Amino acid sequence: MNATQPLHLFEGFGIELEYAIVDVETLDVYPFADALLKSAGDGDDSEIALGPLVWCNELVLHVVEFKTNGPAPALSSLADTFNDHISRANAYLEPMGARLMPTGMHPWMDPDKEMRLWPFEANRIYETYHRIFNCRGHGWANLQSAHLNLPFADDVEF
Repeated sequence: MNATQPLHLFEGFGIELEYAIVDVETLDVYPFADALLKSAGDGDDSEIALGPLVWCNELVLHVVEFKTNGPAPALSSLADTFNDHISRANAYLEPMGARLMPTGMHPWMDPDKEMRLWPFEANRIYETYHRIFNCRGHGWANLQSAHLNLPFADDVEF
């Protein structure tokens, strides 16, 4: 995609999918996003680019996000791409006794007891969110979402 020209509506797509990391046997939340990213990357990064997707943390230690690495020109190939990366992540998590669990919210997580903020790099931002909004609620600590990002070239198009 040409970075110098703004994209018009439907000329590019950004997808973001968040998954809970859970214990493979009990399905309880498993705060291992940092270990997953470290295994898949080459260091202690909170965000790693793996070809067409980026894997990153999302506020709490039991959630990992997969997102397009910049705007994708079409939606048609993204399902296979995301499926491949999710399978790869599960392969990294398997030796840790963990797996990804697709859901909007974990059905029995207790955020008051189980929420652990991401303690690395962007922690200052997350601690500020927590101080202002109290991130122990389900809407913050127990939320796995899907986002579709669309470009707008200008105010009129928006």
